[in-house]
Amino acid sequence: MRVLVTGGAGFIGSNLVDFLVKKKYKVIVIDNLSSGRVSNLNKSKKKIKLIISDLSKDGSWKKYFKNVDIVYHIAGLGDIVPSVKDPRKYFLANVNATLNVIEACREYNVNKIVYTASSSCYGLAKKIPTSENDKIDIQHPYAFTKYLGEQILLFWSKIYKIKVISLRLFNIYGLRSRTTGAYGAVFGTFLRQKISTKPLTVVGDGKQKRDFLHVDDLVRLFIKCSKIRKTGVYNVGKSEPVSINKIVNIFKSRKINIPKRPGEPKITYANINKIKKVTNWKPKIDIVKGTKELLDNIEMWKYAPLWTPKKIKKANKYWFKYLGK
Repeated sequence: MRVLVTGGAGFIGSNLVDFLVKKKYKVIVIDNLSSGRVSNLNKSKKKIKLIISDLSKDGSWKKYFKNVDIVYHIAGLGDIVPSVKDPRKYFLANVNATLNVIEACREYNVNKIVYTASSSCYGLAKKIPTSENDKIDIQHPYAFTKYLGEQILLFWSKIYKIKVISLRLFNIYGLRSRTTGAYGAVFGTFLRQKISTKPLTVVGDGKQKRDFLHVDDLVRLFIKCSKIRKTGVYNVGKSEPVSINKIVNIFKSRKINIPKRPGEPKITYANINKIKKVTNWKPKIDIVKGTKELLDNIEMWKYAPLWTPKKIKKANKYWFKYLGK
């Protein structure tokens, strides 16, 4: 099977790429390296085709959709506070790019796309656990742009008969969690602070709970989604919320409390009955085991490069030479 992964050099994407390569899939990766790292693909780089390009702009990257069986559209920007400061940037990355991807699918007759949507569309959810039928409550530009991307895909699916599987991800963690940026996800932020021997910054009192799912469990689900026959929207989480204070305890680090940010829920809790029924998938990795795996591999983050424009240019030259460009 021929598969294309957008954002394949990022946290989630690179884990998926490694799994696909292991299963003997033919893999094409498109990534602009704005948050991804070439080093994330070290395990698979000799067995994939990497295209460094910006999906929010028209370009020659579209030709790589030819003869592709399924697209995993993972590329996008994912922080809350920066999206408030620069909504246009998020619109381009999460909406324009998604429109371009589905149009490329239409042009080259790609039959199926799996999209990483966001549970942030539920905002301050009133129903816990939250199901796919519960109220949409957009709180910030990031959530808006991810939801808009989902709606574009669903409408295109209806008109152009392209199967779309939209996965509303809750809180994903695991190896290669992004540690750059001031407002990253909990695990990436905590890992960066752990490496720097700084106290962990806990928003509010730390009693808020998040539905953490290990990236390996998510990758298994991605593969199962390739067999779903109809377009649909699905919540994806562990369905076992854990407090931030518990994560701090597993890290065994000092902490400091910072003010709560607007638009952040007290609890995220996915009702995953729908996806379990359709795919027979079930999360397996316990939060304690998954967190300790991160801490056991913490050395890798000490040497992870920060991708400045100069380093991205250097990476481009390397990969174009490697691919015979």
